[in-house]
Amino acid sequence: MNRLVPAPEALVGRRLDVATAKMLGVSRAKAAELIDTGQAKILGRDTAKSSTLLAGDTVEFDLVEHRRRPEPISNEMTIEFEDDDIVVVDKPVGIAAHPSVGWTGATVLGSLLQRHVHITSYGAPGRQGIVSRLDVGTSGLMLVCKSDLAYTQMRRQFARHEVVKTYHALVQGNLREERATIEAPIGRARVSDFRFTVTPSGKPAVTHWDVMERFGLATLVSVNLETGRTHQIRVHFSSIGHPLVGDPMYGSNPVIAGRLGLDRQWLHAMKLEFRHPRTHVWTTVTSHYPADLQHAIDVLREEQDTGKNE
Repeated sequence: MNRLVPAPEALVGRRLDVATAKMLGVSRAKAAELIDTGQAKILGRDTAKSSTLLAGDTVEFDLVEHRRRPEPISNEMTIEFEDDDIVVVDKPVGIAAHPSVGWTGATVLGSLLQRHVHITSYGAPGRQGIVSRLDVGTSGLMLVCKSDLAYTQMRRQFARHEVVKTYHALVQGNLREERATIEAPIGRARVSDFRFTVTPSGKPAVTHWDVMERFGLATLVSVNLETGRTHQIRVHFSSIGHPLVGDPMYGSNPVIAGRLGLDRQWLHAMKLEFRHPRTHVWTTVTSHYPADLQHAIDVLREEQDTGKNE
């Protein structure tokens, strides 16, 4: 069945493959495939995936062969704490917190719902129960609300920075101090829609860190956040010349990541401490390193023992 869609104002000026991905909720690669096969095109002019969508354009979709695949479920995601009000999961790397335009992989919310875990209806559609989230490339603990009471109470705790979130991060190089605080505002980088940077026009951001283990080549640190800006840990450590190992977006050396067998940033949400929304009992949930992050640490320790970690 054909579908005609006037160019949305928010997408005018974007490439057709990018606009198609956002309009259909598919990946950019899938959008390009639809354009190449003539299933997505701009009426009245020649169309390529690089064509720019203009004001007044109409996009025609032939959706006969296009079907949105059901969201896959993450069987690797474990539940570390659950009662009638909240559920805390240990999110694997590569899993998104919730559905979003263009994401076709598993999500924390979708996997919980497919496991028949009741989630409150409070929250934005597709993000219900979500009061804090982790990036796709970050693993570790994430809390989702099951009851309406929990959503209201936990959202307030996160907003007031009453929840203690402890991350472990492996940063490149040898940090000079044993502990310190990075206080620098963070905002979107002008060169990219998805990259962030320290900028005077950004939002306040405060990161506290303590050294746990030194390897010369890299330093393992425990990190606590006063604020929860997007990519905060990654941006802050990059800003002081110590990007996270395995994070080339923010300046890490890919040779080191390859040496340690990493294909993502070494960052894990290790501990959550909060006041239970119903009982008000101080609650602590802890995690452990996933296999890829533990392997990197094991390699560094072995190299340190043999004197290769210089």
